[in-house]
Amino acid sequence: MSLKIGIVGLPNVGKSTLFNALVKGSHAEAANYPFCTIEPNVGIVEVPDHRLKPLAEMSKSKKIVPAVIEFVDIAGLVRGASKGEGLGNKFLAAIRECDAIGMVVRFFEDSNVVHVEGKIDPFDDIKTIETELQLADISTVEKRLYSLEKELKSGSKESKLVHLGLQKIKDKLYAGENAREAKLDDTEKEALRGLGLMTQKPIIYIANCSEEQLVSKSVSQLASKSAAEFLRISAKLEAELNELNDEEKAEYLDTLGVKETGLNQLIEESYKTLGLQTYLTTGEMETRAWTIHQGDTAPKAAGVIHTDFEHGFIAAEIIPWQDLYAQGSWSAAKAHGLVRTEGKTYVMKDGDVVLFRFNV
Repeated sequence: MSLKIGIVGLPNVGKSTLFNALVKGSHAEAANYPFCTIEPNVGIVEVPDHRLKPLAEMSKSKKIVPAVIEFVDIAGLVRGASKGEGLGNKFLAAIRECDAIGMVVRFFEDSNVVHVEGKIDPFDDIKTIETELQLADISTVEKRLYSLEKELKSGSKESKLVHLGLQKIKDKLYAGENAREAKLDDTEKEALRGLGLMTQKPIIYIANCSEEQLVSKSVSQLASKSAAEFLRISAKLEAELNELNDEEKAEYLDTLGVKETGLNQLIEESYKTLGLQTYLTTGEMETRAWTIHQGDTAPKAAGVIHTDFEHGFIAAEIIPWQDLYAQGSWSAAKAHGLVRTEGKTYVMKDGDVVLFRFNV
């Protein structure tokens, strides 16, 4: 399954710098003036997975295929973006195509980098962005409500369902809240899935910090004033880390008292926020990681490889990756009774190694 995270924020908060650091080798422009990013930049990032290499060595795989995340660097929003200010409409459209929003807010101080609002206030920045997204969503909801009028007269049950869900969302938006806070049941959520409301998307709040702020208690105290949970990343540090080898990188992070790179933290948070997990396949041709939703059944997981696998699903042979690796081969694991045959109701677990049986 594809996974797309939109990196958004006000101009000059370090979005493009962070994007360039996350997507090493990307050519997104990072400059000290508003709207330097006109077209959204897109980069594909591999998801680190320590299980792939040992399984590939065991299977003598010809290649390793990790899961990936697509990051989209979306140009800075400003007050009035919902009305087209600062090329706002174009950028709002780019956000609608993403699965989640990574909202970058500026915590670092730097007199050489201007702030579009003239001051460093991360919570005010968040409010500005969320307000613009809410206003844009209000416009979308009102247009859909208007178009529903004729459908409602026909007595369509689906139209009534959509109308009810839209009214709940509209009430929240007019109260200055987000669409995701509306209490929709599953049928209403499904009916409104294609609407693409931005404030219904999950948000990861990213605090762009200086190196000192990464471990500073003052940042924690400041962040505690907000209901948002911040992921601390230093875009400047991430860029510097890209110039180091793995050993030097680990040593540098250790001196700072930081356990993981910002990229790894963001990937982990993205999976957590979207409720995702990974299963694995391994063989002579390749060892590969596949991304699925937590709670997905075996047929649903098979469909990520190919829709025919889901439609013609018969069974799945499954083993935790540690057990398979410890045995050294699929045949040895089978001989020791460690490979289970599961049916259509089996709920996948992170780290399952799978061989699907299907009939097309």
